[in-house]
Amino acid sequence: MNLVQIEHVLAVAGGIVVFVVASIALRNDWKTPGVDNQVFKLMLGLLALGGVLAALTGLGVIGKA
Repeated sequence: MNLVQIEHVLAVAGGIVVFVVASIALRNDWKTPGVDNQVFKLMLGLLALGGVLAALTGLGVIGKA
């Protein structure tokens, strides 16, 4: 296994972990009221999206030039 493959495996694993943690936090915080909590929910949603994008990039689905 070379360095590039290790990097791809870590990107996929890290993306999955980030997605799961952000999704759980978003689910737990979903019903809280307030503007500041709405911003927090938006940030968690974007973090979950970033986790998906990192996993897809690690798999080589997106990000090829």
